[in-house]
Amino acid sequence: MMARTSLLHISCLGAALFGATVWAADFTPLNVKTGEWEVTMTGESTGQLPIPQAMLDKLTPEQRAKMEAAMKARGGPGARPTVHKSCLRKEKLDKPFGDNEERKSCKQTIVTSSGTKQEIHMECAQGGGQQTGTLKLEAVDSSTVKGVMQMTASSEGRSMNMNYDFSAKWLGPVCSETNK
Repeated sequence: MMARTSLLHISCLGAALFGATVWAADFTPLNVKTGEWEVTMTGESTGQLPIPQAMLDKLTPEQRAKMEAAMKARGGPGARPTVHKSCLRKEKLDKPFGDNEERKSCKQTIVTSSGTKQEIHMECAQGGGQQTGTLKLEAVDSSTVKGVMQMTASSEGRSMNMNYDFSAKWLGPVCSETNK
């Protein structure tokens, strides 16, 4: 349910965050190069972790404190940007939300889709929680992508808002061994 940040996977960012498979016939992939990319994300999360009480009750106080500290470090005020590498393959560009069975509880709506810009609205209902948000991507050129993601996740009266900015730059046509 929480964000796993990847590159385009970045189109896949929405899938990683919400999981979505409803496919639109009018989808146009971004006009970007395949291969290894470096993604830098910054953002902020506010509110409470939208984790069901039953799950929280299973955590020891130490586990819960550690999880909350990790979430604050990732998206709280003053959080450092995260940088990672990701391998973008043609099939991820052509069908970024894949065919994952567990994502069928989600719906994506393509608001805008061209070779240079995409806006995707997503809604999910999973595990007793709701997630809604928008992902906007812009291919500045074939080796540079920037974007924003806004999401709200809620469960059992807990709600968290997440706002992230990211930039991605193409490193080369061959992915490193760790990103294949």
